[in-house]
Amino acid sequence: MAGSKIFLGESTDGRAFWRRPWVWRSAAAIVAAIVLLYYPIGMIVANKIDDDLSFAVATSAVPEGGSAAVAIAAAMVDREVNRNGWVANDPFFMPSGALDNMPNFQQGIVDAVSTFTIELRDHLGRMRGSSKADENLDEALSSMQYSGTKWVFDLSVSILPTATSEAQYRKGIKALETYNAGVAAGTAAYDRRADNLQAVINRIALDVGSLSAALDKQIRENEGSLLDFTCDDLFYRVKGTAYAYYLILKALRSDFAPIIEERHLGPLWDSAVDGFAEVGSLSPLIVWNGGVDGQLMPNHLVSEGFFLLRARSQLYEIADILLK
Repeated sequence: MAGSKIFLGESTDGRAFWRRPWVWRSAAAIVAAIVLLYYPIGMIVANKIDDDLSFAVATSAVPEGGSAAVAIAAAMVDREVNRNGWVANDPFFMPSGALDNMPNFQQGIVDAVSTFTIELRDHLGRMRGSSKADENLDEALSSMQYSGTKWVFDLSVSILPTATSEAQYRKGIKALETYNAGVAAGTAAYDRRADNLQAVINRIALDVGSLSAALDKQIRENEGSLLDFTCDDLFYRVKGTAYAYYLILKALRSDFAPIIEERHLGPLWDSAVDGFAEVGSLSPLIVWNGGVDGQLMPNHLVSEGFFLLRARSQLYEIADILLK
C-alpha cells in the first residue's frame, strides 16, 4: 500500500506540473521561436550565389583530347546540383523554398549550358553538319531543357511521383561527360572549325540580345518604382547566364586556340569575355530598378545591360572575322 501511495503521489505531482500555466506558456514560446527562426536561419544557411570567376575543372576531369568547354559546362551544373544543392524546386515547407535570388542564378547557369548544348548537338558535335546527331548530346540537351522547378510531386500533372529537376540535370551532366570521353577517344566528333565557332558565337550573341531585351522591358515598365519586387529575379537570372557564358567562352578560347591565334582574335575575345565577367561579378546588397538618371536610387539592371550590349557587339565582331 505504501508503494501504491508513493506511486499515486508521484503521478499526481506530474499532472499538477503540466497544469501550471507557465509551463504551457514556455512551451508555446519555444515552439514559436523555432517556427520564427526556421525560415530566416534556414534561408541564410541555404543561400549561396556561387559566382566564383576562378572556378575551373580539375585537370583530371578533362580527358586528354577532350573539350575544355564541354567539361566546364558539365562541371557548373554538377556544382549547383550536387555541391550547392538545387533550390529552384524546393517546396514551401523548406526554408530554401522561400529564396529567389539563388534559384534564379542557378537557372541562369542552366540556361547558358542548354544554349551551348544546342550548338554542340547541331554543329560542333557533327562532321560538316551532315552526320547524325550524337545520342549523348541529344540526351544532354533534353535533360538541360527540363524545367528547374520540378519536385518529387507535380500535382498539376499527376498525383504520382515525377522526375525531379536534379535527376534530369544529373542525366545531362553524365551525358556531357560521356560525350567528352568519346571526343577524347576519337569516337565522337568535336569539329574545331572556324565556321562552327562562328555558329556558337552567333548563338550566344543572340541569347544575349534576348537578355538585353528582357532587361529593357523591365526598366521601361518599372523604372524608378520602389515596389518592383521582380527586378532582382531578372537581375540574378541574367547574372547566372552571363557568369556561365564567361566560363564557357574562356574554355572555348582554349579549345579553338589555333584559330583564335591565326585570326588575331585574342584581345577582342578577352575583351568580350571580360564583359561577361563584369555582369557575373555584380553583387549589390539590394537590387534596385531606379531611375536611369536617378541620383539616389541606382539601376542595377542598366549596369547589366551596358556590359551585355558591349559584349554582344564584340561577339558579332568576332563572328564577322571568323566568317572571312
